[in-house]
Amino acid sequence: MTTSARSATAADFADLATFNALPRVGSPALSPDGSRLVAVVSELAPDGKTWRGALWEIDPKGEAQPRRLTSATKGESGPAFTPDGSLLFLSSRPDPRSDDKDKTGKDKTALWLLPAAGEAREVYRPAGGVEKFAVAADAGTLLLSATAHPTAAFGKEDATKRKERDEAGITAILHEGYPIRYWDSDIGPAYRRPLTTGPVTADSGRIDAADVRDLAPDARSTIEEIIAISPDGRWALYSEQVPVNPSYGDRYNLRVAATDGGSTRVLADEPDHSFVGGTFTPDSTAVITVRVVDSTADSPWYGTLVRIDVATGEITDLTPDFAEEPDSPVVSPTGDAVYFTSSHRGHQPVWRLDLASGDITRLTARGAYTDVIVSPDGSTLYAMGGAVDHPSTPVRLDATAVEQEPVRLPAPGTVSSLPGTLTEVETTVADGRTVRAWLVLPEGASADRPAPLLLWVHGGPVMSWNNWSWRWNWWLMAARGYAVLLPDPALSTGYGHDFVKAGWGRWGAEPYTDLMAITDVTERRDDIDDSRTAAMGGSFGGYMANWIATQTTRFRAIVTHASLWHLDAFTGSTDGSYYWIREMGDPLTQPDRFKDNSPHLYVANIETPMLVIHGDKDYRVPIGEGQRLYFDLLRHGVNAKFLYYPTENHWILTPGNSRIWYETVFAFLAEHVLDEKWKRPELL
Repeated sequence: MTTSARSATAADFADLATFNALPRVGSPALSPDGSRLVAVVSELAPDGKTWRGALWEIDPKGEAQPRRLTSATKGESGPAFTPDGSLLFLSSRPDPRSDDKDKTGKDKTALWLLPAAGEAREVYRPAGGVEKFAVAADAGTLLLSATAHPTAAFGKEDATKRKERDEAGITAILHEGYPIRYWDSDIGPAYRRPLTTGPVTADSGRIDAADVRDLAPDARSTIEEIIAISPDGRWALYSEQVPVNPSYGDRYNLRVAATDGGSTRVLADEPDHSFVGGTFTPDSTAVITVRVVDSTADSPWYGTLVRIDVATGEITDLTPDFAEEPDSPVVSPTGDAVYFTSSHRGHQPVWRLDLASGDITRLTARGAYTDVIVSPDGSTLYAMGGAVDHPSTPVRLDATAVEQEPVRLPAPGTVSSLPGTLTEVETTVADGRTVRAWLVLPEGASADRPAPLLLWVHGGPVMSWNNWSWRWNWWLMAARGYAVLLPDPALSTGYGHDFVKAGWGRWGAEPYTDLMAITDVTERRDDIDDSRTAAMGGSFGGYMANWIATQTTRFRAIVTHASLWHLDAFTGSTDGSYYWIREMGDPLTQPDRFKDNSPHLYVANIETPMLVIHGDKDYRVPIGEGQRLYFDLLRHGVNAKFLYYPTENHWILTPGNSRIWYETVFAFLAEHVLDEKWKRPELL
């Protein structure tokens, strides 16, 4: 099954329907012999209401055109190969060959197998579905993440409990710990369990429930993440919440469990630290993970790569002097090197850590990389490679070459031309830091035709503008004639720990002055029209949009999405209150940071027209923030509109609602920045 992999062009950004139809690629998986590379390609469903994932084969050599492998109405995700070359993946599509009369879990995500030759078949569908899975590289043993009710054994007892609750019409959840929500999901009443089962091959049948082992039957709600399984199949790695106190919140340790169910023990647990993600070394004797110093009111969190001996628990810091935040480590097949990514000055390079010498080498010159995979012979890396000016698509890299350009493999989702150009600007601020930004310039911007400017502040806040975004796409703005400034103010990653610390607990101070300083520099360019400017942002960027509105009238319009407004109220209503308190403190006992940084206290200063956007299912920045902001603006006579999404979360994820988001933003900016008549989107 093949489909054209046409590259997008600048014209595709001028029409929202065409843009929404562009394919998005992710989740690559490499076969054990290195001959096959498979990725998930998401495209619009036939009804245009959702994006649907399918598995595609990408030629690792870059010679053959991509080939579509699956096509299901429910879509597929999370591919991984077994040692015999079969492909496992997740899908909630029905199994047409199943004669199982027990329909429990029929709509849940199941584990499927696609052999090298033959048709895909379902191999396991527990009552609550499969969240994720990992395959032991050598042994083929499976590690599964699935949920069960805390008072029930995994399997039939859990299925019965679910059925009884459903038939009784009960949706209530009793919480005895924190957190209770996450992004847009309620936590509970079923909680995560780590499960293992024997190898699945092209010749094996469905997984028998009796052969599935629950490695933490008494963990209740404490399992944070199912992380990895050792290559030899002996050990499963997962993280566990360690309660400290309601103000501090939880930290996360690492536990290792024997996959035969024989034992489980804490592998790493340190006060004031958490452990995030990880992978086993090829000989299964050690774990490489990120150890994070937990944040406090005085200092942001900070991570380093560490090696943990499975037998002794001894921890060795591998990157004590590395200036940035290492992430997503993978180990070479010979165990001599660790590859990882980290934000760095508007990019997210791949780095190579030589374990013998401790030397760290930057392998990529520009762009942002995720999902790094090492070939079986250790000579080649595969990854998803994107940039501010190109979507993330599969690429090939030399495993040792310094600051190289990737080989982009033929795949859906590539872009051959854009409606503008990309450059950089920077300035030195009062405390001596250098603040930099990407500047997107529309076609034709010049001294004779200066472009209106849109300041777009990133979310996070501890992140940076370093990669393509399908959700927040600045090239759509460029296609409509706007220059877009994408700055990294204080709190941004990629500039060292002190750069983050400069804005820690001071959101209205250095982050704001950094943004104004880089905007000043940009507005002095002769291809920018400094009389026609606007500002916008989402999440932390939305907070900054609100703060900007209270501090200056220099912008003609402000768009604020999923934004923080009343910081005291936000403290207890967000899904991660403990994290927030560790930065801003307790509003009752440490009120100064709230008085200094809460935009709602300065609403009387706002004169700029504002478009407020919020989703009702947003648990990170709850809807009350948007409602209060809109009401405060109206009662103070501010020209304001409120774009409300009853069914969306922190992001706007469905194609139709995303299209309306852009149409409304375009119309609002056109009215106030371009002096055009307000044009209400037709379907609003």
